[in-house]
Amino acid sequence: MFERFTKPARDAVTAAQTYAAELGHERIGDDHLLLAIGSGTESSAARALSEAGVDATALKAEVERAHGRLGDEDADALSTLGIDLDAVRSKVEEVFGTGALDSGKPRRRLGGHIPFTKEAKKVLELSLREAIRLEDRSIGTEHILLGILRAEGEGHAALRALGVDVAALRDALEHGEAA
Repeated sequence: MFERFTKPARDAVTAAQTYAAELGHERIGDDHLLLAIGSGTESSAARALSEAGVDATALKAEVERAHGRLGDEDADALSTLGIDLDAVRSKVEEVFGTGALDSGKPRRRLGGHIPFTKEAKKVLELSLREAIRLEDRSIGTEHILLGILRAEGEGHAALRALGVDVAALRDALEHGEAA
């Protein structure tokens, strides 16, 4: 399947692995694919994200935040007890240093292989389906981004957390308005 990927799309998949390694994550998720696309500048998908108001720095911060938090239901339950998880994290890091609450697992070396999550694999499969649906001969970053939007996983959640109008973004990608 990767032979059908454009160079920017292949570069995004490679960059996703680099981001996962830099962040110390055990697997490459669809949010890492999104981060790789959003951090680029050359692709139509990167332009679409930029036009949708996605800032690469804010996106990276959202991915880091999402990986380092309890679920929303847990956070809500604790907040009813007067516990603000963000305040707790800030105070712990203030006292013990940045990353004090990290898992303690050693970070992978950048050259090591990191496997894809089930969700990321699904996004890559959906990108092929999106290319076929749009009658495109190759798979570009716009198809990967459409796959992320269609899968509604962590990448989709990150975009929603950043206030992106996901329907408008999908429409822009499908109608080439980001090109």
